[in-house]
Amino acid sequence: MEGVVHTGTDASAFKECFSLTWKNPYVLRLAFSAGIGGLLFGYDTGVISGALLYIRDDFKSVDRQTVLQESIVSMAVAGAIIGAAVGGWMNDRFGRRMAILIADFLFFIGAVVMASAPNPALLIVGRVFVGLGVGMASMTSPLYISEASPAKIRGALVSTNGFLITGGQFLSYLINLAFTNAPGTWRWMLGIAGLPALLQFILMLLLPESPRWLFRKGREEEAKVILRKIYPADDVEKEIQDLKESVEAEIREEGCAKINMMKLLKTKTVRRGLIAGVGLQVFQQFVGINTVMYYSPTIVQLAGFASNKTALLLSLVTAGLNALGSIVSIYFIDRTGRKKLLLISLFGVAISLGLLAGVFHETTSHTPMVSRIQTSHFSNYTCPDYSSATNPGAWDCMKCLKASSPDCGFCASPTDKLLPGACLLSNDTVKDLCHDESRLWYTRGCPSKYGWLALVGLALYIIFFSPGMGTAPWIVNSEIYPLRFRGVCGGIAATANWISNLIVAQSFLSLTEAIGTSWTFLIFGVISVVGLLFVIVYVPETKGLPIEEIEKMLETRSLHFRFWEKSQKPQEKKSQAV
Repeated sequence: MEGVVHTGTDASAFKECFSLTWKNPYVLRLAFSAGIGGLLFGYDTGVISGALLYIRDDFKSVDRQTVLQESIVSMAVAGAIIGAAVGGWMNDRFGRRMAILIADFLFFIGAVVMASAPNPALLIVGRVFVGLGVGMASMTSPLYISEASPAKIRGALVSTNGFLITGGQFLSYLINLAFTNAPGTWRWMLGIAGLPALLQFILMLLLPESPRWLFRKGREEEAKVILRKIYPADDVEKEIQDLKESVEAEIREEGCAKINMMKLLKTKTVRRGLIAGVGLQVFQQFVGINTVMYYSPTIVQLAGFASNKTALLLSLVTAGLNALGSIVSIYFIDRTGRKKLLLISLFGVAISLGLLAGVFHETTSHTPMVSRIQTSHFSNYTCPDYSSATNPGAWDCMKCLKASSPDCGFCASPTDKLLPGACLLSNDTVKDLCHDESRLWYTRGCPSKYGWLALVGLALYIIFFSPGMGTAPWIVNSEIYPLRFRGVCGGIAATANWISNLIVAQSFLSLTEAIGTSWTFLIFGVISVVGLLFVIVYVPETKGLPIEEIEKMLETRSLHFRFWEKSQKPQEKKSQAV
């Protein structure tokens, strides 16, 4: 999911990480305690996709109104935008530890409100609280880990935050499956998130503040005590001196550099960096990743799988592949390069979305017919629109599901779901009658022999997206800006990511209703192709380049269309020109 900082590290960094943390468990305790914020972030992203299936069953207003479903999902994203913005100020004013404690409190309150919500309005309020906590934790957890880790293993420990996010998504699908038969289903799914928030709150009470923040606030003796616990005795004095000099330089830089938007846009290197960085963040969301993470069980049902439990089980595959992809990216990001990996990723994503568009076109245009005989078997529950239709013989499953006065559902044939079935009123009584005769009940998608191809398309989409577009945009954004502008530019790019996330989450179901699932995925596919062209033209390769060389490259940058060839570094070009 994608909306969190990842850092490029290789396998050797992780070996050293395991070695050092084994010798000094205190460092691992710091990283793990803060990393629970990443787990909460991932859990909330994944859990709503399964919970939504059962929320629709409990609240009929949610089932009837697509905008309510989208609001339940996207209000957490809206809260996260505010949480991330406020979190930046809170981090500087009150410290990293306090920001995490407040994020946990908000997350816990949100989980309790959601679990006890008597109506959709209060459920949405709970989602906003959770979103505020997620937004604060998403930026504070990596920051705390980074500032409280030995320099040699900093990248590896920060990357574990990314693993915990994708791990949290995978865990949420397992929890969803575990509670499918429990009374209150979705209330357990959403409420259980309060437990890790409570655990992190207790653990963080027992841990110190970030030593870097303490230095900035003039509390040097407190910082030195913490640093002596983190670093070996041989290294600690040098680290204390380096940190002191770094913080002093940072404060001097802040004092003399008044950054505003006009200054950013007038600086060529920053402007070109922002175009590449913000563009990548926007394309990361607009190729549809969070529609898959937020709505994957719903997408599986649209492909023709009726059961909520089956939809959740099949969606577990996408969550598992996403977690695996974040690990794969660590191996390839420094070997293949950012740009090449982005292009391979976008090419695969475009192909996968094309496959999904084709599959959903077939599933909606070739659906079982409605049988008058099958429908008359449930004579008291016939869909009113079907009864009053001038040409009921032309009705198929998809036309039945589009009936809206009132809503109708499709009860499949008991012998073969692809044979003609019954078009009936959509309510719990009829659903139970249909199930009592060992028939499948459809209200989202229709029975189809092509449904398994949709699963293949979703799996391919995640396989291509996760290692490239899932991680590389964040890595490029951490490298492409001049040091003095990195904080503000990174904030602009992250905000663009969250806002794009909100737009996609709030519009996906409405798009599928307005133009169909097939056209919706086709639009995402076209955006992927545009994104591929954007990367070729605007995104430079930053692999292995020091910050100074990246600045020079942006200053004198020419288009490098042959991305498969190794580009020359700025100083190499100068030497050839002499």
